[in-house]
Amino acid sequence: MKAYVLKKFGKPEVLKIQEVEEPVLKEDTDVKVKVQAIGLNYAEVLSRKGQYRWAPKRPYTLGMEAVGIVEEVGSAVSHVNVGDQVIVGGQTGSYAEKVVASSHLVFPAISKFSLEENAAFMVNFVTAWVGLVQLAKAKPEEKVLIHAAAGGVGTAAVQIMAAKGATVIGTAGSDEKLKLIKDLGAHEAINYRKDDFYEVVKEKYGGVDVVLEVVGADVYRKSLELLNSFGRVAIAGFASISIKPWNPFSYIKTWMDAPKVNLMNLAKKSYGVFATHIGYLTANKQLTGEVWKDMSEFVEENGLKPVVGKTFEFKDLPEAHKYMESRQSVGKIVILMPS
Repeated sequence: MKAYVLKKFGKPEVLKIQEVEEPVLKEDTDVKVKVQAIGLNYAEVLSRKGQYRWAPKRPYTLGMEAVGIVEEVGSAVSHVNVGDQVIVGGQTGSYAEKVVASSHLVFPAISKFSLEENAAFMVNFVTAWVGLVQLAKAKPEEKVLIHAAAGGVGTAAVQIMAAKGATVIGTAGSDEKLKLIKDLGAHEAINYRKDDFYEVVKEKYGGVDVVLEVVGADVYRKSLELLNSFGRVAIAGFASISIKPWNPFSYIKTWMDAPKVNLMNLAKKSYGVFATHIGYLTANKQLTGEVWKDMSEFVEENGLKPVVGKTFEFKDLPEAHKYMESRQSVGKIVILMPS
């Protein structure tokens, strides 16, 4: 079968289609899926560049989520059957024509979603849900600031918090993205390239109760300063990471920009800082299932949908990486397999 195997770090051009052996079921709880579409994640860009600690040792097939048709199930699998369309997650493997995953990371596709929307659903909505609902416990009466609100996680977060009735404030870098954020239910959309989000929020709202932070550096520091007493910051990413393996000085800048916590400062204002990486949560099968059930039911009950910004063909996956790095994309980038 065809797959993108990461053998060396570098620019998108290092991603090349190769012929590899089909994956096989190793456990009686495994599921084999023929991939129809792939959801692209920024973590995969970082992996390609050698900047992602959760990645396994090379060589390996990139890809954390996909949608497809079940081809084979282990003897202990009962919640999906051969022929079902499913959403599949995992640490690696979805940049391929077929993928094998543990059954606790395989879920029936959402019937009201398109193929592309199913491919765009898992990672972004689970990340937003865990950060804002499970950790920050955001309430309907609270003011919630969402950074990178036009991205995959951001568009999910805006929809979730708007559906919960919170006052949603989103930041993005273009007028087109601001319109999207408002259309998704945000009360306020701030262009951080034109205005200082700190000044705007401080003047109009006085402060915020919850922040979803995915950038780091000054964005994180200013967000802390905006927190009201009993406020919470949920960190779900670090987009300002600037590690270059060949440049030792880049590690210093990355360390300086990384979000940090000063306990005395937390105590003075009585606020909290949380962080999540949903990849590590997947080791807990029961917790994974509970989070998926609660999140997906809420999404369906409230008519929420992933925002698919652009699609690429499988053969053009390196171009999709370039596009994601350009910061032009909105919502989720989806890769379509040949029919």
